[in-house]
Amino acid sequence: MKNTYLTSHFPLISILLFSTAFSLYAERLIIYKLHDLGVYQGMTEVFSDSGIKLTLLFLLLLFFFMVFAALKLIADTMFELSLLFFSKDQEGKELTKIRSGSWLYLVGSVISLLLFQNFILMIAILALVTFGYFIFFVYKVSSSLSPIGLIGMIFFHVFFWFTFALTVSYAMIKLYNSFIASLPV
Repeated sequence: MKNTYLTSHFPLISILLFSTAFSLYAERLIIYKLHDLGVYQGMTEVFSDSGIKLTLLFLLLLFFFMVFAALKLIADTMFELSLLFFSKDQEGKELTKIRSGSWLYLVGSVISLLLFQNFILMIAILALVTFGYFIFFVYKVSSSLSPIGLIGMIFFHVFFWFTFALTVSYAMIKLYNSFIASLPV
């Protein structure tokens, strides 16, 4: 009999690898911008070159880890809420069926780490893996759903994530516009 907890550490490893990939890209971008602004040379007088890079990498890794961990927490909550609302499963057997889907994120995170120099490819891999996991989730739990329940669950997820992305985008645009408006002319 296969141990159900065999893949329980895959989400943590995936979050760490995705965070590392995005952090490496962001670190290179920030250091490049600091060089362009002429600030980096002054920073090396206070801090060593490797010290700046390691500190920046650590802070970016921490930031991206928190973002991906929060997104995973929200996604897990949405998956379980959708099962509560639409599934006939009362025992939680559907949750054990979808655990093996963490392989998708693990493979995607390794590929993302290998391609960390291309931001568009990293985003594309993350989006592709997320879409693939959603398809995997729907396939695995479809046996406990009625046709109306399946449509409702898919609509529930699409509506939630669309609203979430729209709200975050609106808040970022609003913050950016207020920042630009506050700059002296």
